[in-house]
Amino acid sequence: MGTWKCKLGHKVNKDTADCVSAAKIYESITEQGASWTVVSPIVFTYKVTETRHLLDPSNDTLLLGHITDPQQLDDIQKSNKPIKRFLVVDQEVYRIYGTKITAYLEANNVLYKILSLPTTEENKSMQMALKILEEINNFSLDRRTEPIIAIGGGVCLDIVGLAASLYRRRTPYIRVPTTLLSYIDASVGAKTGVNFANCKNKLGAYIPPAAAFLDLSFMQTVPRRHISNGLAEMLKMALMKHRGLFELLETHGRMLLDTKFQADNSVYGNHCLQAASQATRIAIVTMLEELAPNLWEDDLDRLVDFGHLISPALEMNVLPSLLHGEAVNVDMSYMVYVSRERGLLTEDEKQRIISCMLGLELPVWHAAFTMELIQKSLQDRLKHSGGLVRMPLPVGLGKAEISNDTPYNKAKAMLLTMCEGCRGLQWAAVCGGCRGL
Repeated sequence: MGTWKCKLGHKVNKDTADCVSAAKIYESITEQGASWTVVSPIVFTYKVTETRHLLDPSNDTLLLGHITDPQQLDDIQKSNKPIKRFLVVDQEVYRIYGTKITAYLEANNVLYKILSLPTTEENKSMQMALKILEEINNFSLDRRTEPIIAIGGGVCLDIVGLAASLYRRRTPYIRVPTTLLSYIDASVGAKTGVNFANCKNKLGAYIPPAAAFLDLSFMQTVPRRHISNGLAEMLKMALMKHRGLFELLETHGRMLLDTKFQADNSVYGNHCLQAASQATRIAIVTMLEELAPNLWEDDLDRLVDFGHLISPALEMNVLPSLLHGEAVNVDMSYMVYVSRERGLLTEDEKQRIISCMLGLELPVWHAAFTMELIQKSLQDRLKHSGGLVRMPLPVGLGKAEISNDTPYNKAKAMLLTMCEGCRGLQWAAVCGGCRGL
């Protein structure tokens, strides 16, 4: 067996395999002693795969889709050893799909344990992560070949991801999103976490899953409000990066809400499936474009933070009255007014964005979105973002810039303008039949 060994030029290689690592060790010797600087590149590879009929027993994606080595896959398929899996399933998802999940596992002769938990924002805690870890430890899985499977919304995926990152320092896990929000957001990135000290996701790690398996058929059992909730994150990416996606949501958003991203034989015909596929694909690609080069957020200038400067505090302050995407949309609505005040948006563009938000049945104003909340959130942002506010703002439709101009002096006036404009529009939308908050 080969060993790693330093060679001249600070390169590291494996003698027997003659394999050179990208890692480097720099040695410095002074009168006080020796010092070593280690540069060890870490590469994460993970798959995001759209599939259909994920819980069909003939579809082995859930069990084997994460494997990238053809030889390993072939060995497993030829082996008589049963596959072993630990699954954490959101309680509501288990109520709907539990029988189907169990039938799938048994049809494939899987040795399994299913842990059903109420993974809500109010329960997103270290205590729940520890409960998962206790059950994982009792199940005694192989951390290299038996990934943990999380099936649920974003909260479930976040908690299980954190638990997996802690168990034996890093155990692979698989994400199966069952809400639209998690489908295009939580499932495709590397973040894991739980709430702590009344702050959203204050404890967490950047450990991506081995794979994320996306099946739009789960959306058919998602309540309409939660479809709208997910559309907020889709709109975020549209405003930051893709005018075409914005125009798709502007034109077909109501259809996507009505059909829940499913094929429809009624008034919409098959056109809805084409729009659903196009919208989710663009949202995922634009999200991955921003996340992949900056997986650990070393660069704090992040377009995906649009709508996330003030919304974390708003969401936590009013739990459970606002869903995540709803809080994000209120934040985005305010930032649209900021952009308009700075001349980055025309009045027509501002009105189109706000109208699109209302068409997606998203709130554009909330009574708890106050000047005090804005100021505190911006101060926290400065504290944790290197002394700069790093505020993503839309510049036209589908383009954005990062602003470091803290708008304290005009924040109150913009808030008043937003309240005057959006409160009336939101009330009109409610009276017109939309869901209100």
